[in-house]
Amino acid sequence: MMTEKHFRSNIQIAIEKVRAENPMAPSITNTVTQDFVANAQLAVGGSAAMIYLPDEGELMAKLARAVYINVGTLMPFYAETISRTLRALEKNKTPFVLDPVAIGMGNLRAELLLQMKTFKPTIIRGNASEIIALAKLWNLHEEEGGEVRGVDSTETVDKAAHSALALAQYTGGTVAVSGENDLITNGNVMIYSLGGSKLFSKITGSGCALGGVMAVYLTVASPIIAAFTATAMFNCAGTRAAEKAPTPASFKLNFIDELYKISAADVASSEFAVFNAE
Repeated sequence: MMTEKHFRSNIQIAIEKVRAENPMAPSITNTVTQDFVANAQLAVGGSAAMIYLPDEGELMAKLARAVYINVGTLMPFYAETISRTLRALEKNKTPFVLDPVAIGMGNLRAELLLQMKTFKPTIIRGNASEIIALAKLWNLHEEEGGEVRGVDSTETVDKAAHSALALAQYTGGTVAVSGENDLITNGNVMIYSLGGSKLFSKITGSGCALGGVMAVYLTVASPIIAAFTATAMFNCAGTRAAEKAPTPASFKLNFIDELYKISAADVASSEFAVFNAE
């Protein structure tokens, strides 16, 4: 089992490498949250690019060290863009983060997410309802619930734990479930990252931004370290931002500043718990 010391050391290394290397992690993402995703990626030391067209996706799958795919606001042409990008990612062995936003809303979304089962995302990040629904769609685990209310979760992180484990064991990657206490698992260990702020639920796109930052860290670290580093970074920065800004708009502004300012050592010393997966 990987120890607490292992995680703390590797979180710090990942944060420092990103700030030194400025890696690009392009995104096919939600049009509602593109600005937030890009600014969060920039704040942690990465570089951002938003992809729309099929040939752009193929090119970035070849050039980038990791890619973020978010199905939040799909348009018809994304069926071709995402499909061609997935094939290019597989051909070039480029890791990617999947965010199955609003799974269950519409046939195009379901078809694209079902298609992604074959390509085995390196990291899957979602709220509890989305993780439960994706495990159901892929016939990996059947859990009661999982209904989404737009982009909001109707389930708890703990209820999604078995679905997260099933997804991680199938893909061989990592699954991150966002909630009051975030869960990250690679099928062997389960990490609960503590902290953050209830104000995250009062702004649009914090989950999308987290997925984008996971892709940034995936350019320099293993899937579980990348997902955990991004989550710990968000929880630390969120806690600090909430201390300065008690309302949503000012919280969001201060949160980006805290992502930029916070030290690698402070994030590495954040509160978390590690367990063997059952």
